[in-house]
Amino acid sequence: MKILIYGLNYHPELTGIGKYTGEMAEWLAKNGHHVRVVTAPPYYPKWKTGKGFCPFCYRIETLNGVKVFRCPLYIPGKPNGLTRILHLLSFSLSSLLIIIYQYAWRPHVVINVIPSIFSAFTTLLGAALFNAKTWLHIQDFELDAAFKLGILRERRFKKTAGYVERIIFKKFDRVSTISLSMLRKLYRKGIEESATLLLPNWVDTNQIFPLTGRNSLRDALGFGRKHIVALYAGNMGNKQGLEVIIDAARITERKKHIRFVLCGEGPAKSKLEVLSSGLTNVCFIRLQPLQKLNRLLNLADIHLLPQKPEAADLVMPSKLTGIFASGKPVIAIADPGTEMVRVVNGRGIIVKTGDIQGFANAIVALADRPDEREKIGRTGRSYAAEQLDKNRILTQFETTLNDFVRTQ
Repeated sequence: MKILIYGLNYHPELTGIGKYTGEMAEWLAKNGHHVRVVTAPPYYPKWKTGKGFCPFCYRIETLNGVKVFRCPLYIPGKPNGLTRILHLLSFSLSSLLIIIYQYAWRPHVVINVIPSIFSAFTTLLGAALFNAKTWLHIQDFELDAAFKLGILRERRFKKTAGYVERIIFKKFDRVSTISLSMLRKLYRKGIEESATLLLPNWVDTNQIFPLTGRNSLRDALGFGRKHIVALYAGNMGNKQGLEVIIDAARITERKKHIRFVLCGEGPAKSKLEVLSSGLTNVCFIRLQPLQKLNRLLNLADIHLLPQKPEAADLVMPSKLTGIFASGKPVIAIADPGTEMVRVVNGRGIIVKTGDIQGFANAIVALADRPDEREKIGRTGRSYAAEQLDKNRILTQFETTLNDFVRTQ
């Protein structure tokens, strides 16, 4: 099968959507399909072009059996509502010619990974030229999240944008998303259930697993056996509400054995560094390369997963799969009835939004109960192995994709 995957983010980005799109493309190529990707240069989550890449250049490369076309991209230094729109629009415009160029190759299906919604127009145009099937995979309801988080504030635009979004979604032959709550949101947007599919994010349980013995990353950071590390690893943006971690660190500052580590990049990082000034129990570390990911996730005795209520059920934190696979417990902030509660309940601890003291208390309680940490971690690991395994999910996806393409 000839598969064209079209999306803003791709390997070698280490976090978020690019990681999953890269793994999907390479898995399909490894299993005998002809796969091409149209994407941008890596820039996320630093919002800076990756080393060796040019933001204003076209580039063609082959990565692990996948032919990758990279297109120019405007990357704002300080992303806000307007500059984010320009950022997304620049990729859709620069990639249009590359999509049309695929006419000679004639893919059987075009898989559009969003965000961004702008690229959906290009997908539909290209697929019409190729006479190809169209598949929209939604990692993030970007418009809903942008309005709820205040990234976009023009309310008169909201109704029109929502109307256009629904029309676009209905134009695709198949629409998938990563959680049950996001699937239900598709139904509310008018997408027929028969045209949808649940395609959750996954984890390679052979690469991410509980470590026994010493962890070189933990040693390098100077943490001893008595230290309890509470870790947040991932994007530092507007959706996470990471200030609550700094608040919890301030509340628990006298608990000298508890250390807070924040690993990642993003627009909120500088603000968090200012907020944590003077706290000796907080440290920031850089994103770790892929070969150190398992050591990073096992650095934690406790994983921390805050999320703003405005983003609930509009996104599903991709980092959760790796947390479960690492066999370490997670404390998440979420409200009753949300997808986060459904997934984490029984496999971690839930604290209600706004309960900063409760969040701090949960960290202290779990820090002082090693048996409970081990029990929760084991439960999460079992869930990852049984429900989130990469080969299991992608094999099911491949079967569905084959049937979908063959159906006239």
